[in-house]
Amino acid sequence: MDLIVKKREGKELLPEEIDYLVGGYAEGKVPDYQMAAFCMAVYFQGMSDEETARFTMSMVASGKTADLSEIPGIIVDKHSTGGVADTTTLVLAPLVAAAGVPVAKMAGRGLGHTGGTIDKLESIPGFCASLSREQFLAQVKRINLAITGQSEDLVPVDRKLYALRDVTGTVESIPLIASSIMSKKIAAGAQAIVLDVKTGSGAFMKKREEAFRLARAMVAIGKGLGRKTTAVVSDMNEPLGNAIGNALEVEEAIRVLRGELKGRLRQHCFILGRLLLLAAGRVSTEEEAEKLMDRLLDSGAALEKLSEMIRAQGGNAAVTEDTSLLPQARYQCVLKAPEEGYLEINDVQGLGQAAMLLGAGRETKEAAIDLAVGLRLHARTGDRIEKGQPLLTVYFNDDRRLTEAVELATRCLSVSPHAVPFNPLVYGIIE
Repeated sequence: MDLIVKKREGKELLPEEIDYLVGGYAEGKVPDYQMAAFCMAVYFQGMSDEETARFTMSMVASGKTADLSEIPGIIVDKHSTGGVADTTTLVLAPLVAAAGVPVAKMAGRGLGHTGGTIDKLESIPGFCASLSREQFLAQVKRINLAITGQSEDLVPVDRKLYALRDVTGTVESIPLIASSIMSKKIAAGAQAIVLDVKTGSGAFMKKREEAFRLARAMVAIGKGLGRKTTAVVSDMNEPLGNAIGNALEVEEAIRVLRGELKGRLRQHCFILGRLLLLAAGRVSTEEEAEKLMDRLLDSGAALEKLSEMIRAQGGNAAVTEDTSLLPQARYQCVLKAPEEGYLEINDVQGLGQAAMLLGAGRETKEAAIDLAVGLRLHARTGDRIEKGQPLLTVYFNDDRRLTEAVELATRCLSVSPHAVPFNPLVYGIIE
């Protein structure tokens, strides 16, 4: 109770006090009602950079950590705060690994309108996203790349604490969000971390200033704990890619790696890739990084690295040559422009929710998902369109919620008679 009162009064906790609080909660000695009161005090009073870093490391100490010291070189990782059609990992990880930089990534599943990397990968026939520690390390040493599901013993107190925050109105606390994200990144063993903090209608952080606050808080934690950490504050006022849905997003990632697509998704992967290659010491300038990534795409080396990972994890690597081997929806319907003008996507989260209604996302943690269904955009915000032009294709297997999904998706798109400005891709980089 003394620590709750101390934080309620806006005073800074000592390192040993934070260790006592987090450790006690992890062991069940500090009850939920007291931790809930502490989280509410943090929500209103905040934490200093030193407190947040210590809170993060106390959370890391609640479980096991990944020892990646056997892997030569600087191991890099990237984390996104989540968005719609954010298929970055499936392009970025093989691209960076093909450059000779080890990528050892632990990823999660999706809940709600944001798809999880593991769900997307599991749409590849045979792909195994559950690797033992020994398999994980051996694969990264052999091919520079492995993506596996998060271990249950990695920062277990975070799951307990997040569930508590979710029902006590304290999810939106910047120090608690930052420590939750960074504790998992630190425990996963990466030495250089690039954080992609989304802001806009399809992101968790709707307000740009809040996204910058979160980015600065996480970079401060990384700096305080000796990790090379950079944060990119990026736009989510329109979907990052054109595909929304698991197999659809894998197909889009493959097309980017083939060099067939050169839109916002590829551009964003290059921005993050430059930062990862610089952090790993693989290149010395952004221009050098750009040229290297261009060569890796043009030569097919990045696509081959994805094939290597798929084969290594039991999947059918032929999908990189024939995407029809991915799960396919039985039915399609197309939304067309009701008039000529300029397209505006005015509710990105709504598009994600429409895909979830089709079965592409989970409304509860236990829900099954349909890997084949989703949406594909044919035009972007600011594009000039003609009457009757296809705007969006809906892929579905079950029509029980089709009408609801189509109506929702339709409301997310509008056509303006006046030119609509294009959304910027990145608002700032915190180093």
